[in-house]
Amino acid sequence: MKPMEILRVLRFGIVGLTAAAVHYWTVIALVELFDAAPLRANVGGFVVAFWVSYFGHRHWTFSDTREEGRGQAASFLRFLSVAVLGFLVNELLFFVLLHTTHMPYYVALAIVVLTVAAMTYVLSKLWAFRRVSSS
Repeated sequence: MKPMEILRVLRFGIVGLTAAAVHYWTVIALVELFDAAPLRANVGGFVVAFWVSYFGHRHWTFSDTREEGRGQAASFLRFLSVAVLGFLVNELLFFVLLHTTHMPYYVALAIVVLTVAAMTYVLSKLWAFRRVSSS
């Protein structure tokens, strides 16, 4: 693996762990402080963590592939698509774990959030923040 790719993976991990922590603790807060149902709180956690993830990846993880103007808007829409797909997988796995196991919601959530991270990295790297040639 090239040094730049190693650095990108490390940055992705840092941003991803930060976004995952924001997602996780937002869900916990919504459930514990506002008595929200875990699956509904998961939506709130996703919305908050999305922005942490987007800005972190756009301005740090994939900063060397940034484009301005229309390229930036296209990257945002691609990243949003990746994030929504990741969230749908997240919500489905969370639902399955909550309804087929007896583990506490916060354990199931941790498993799900970490599981979806690898898929998000690959799709972000290969599609959402890919460099688009100007030809």
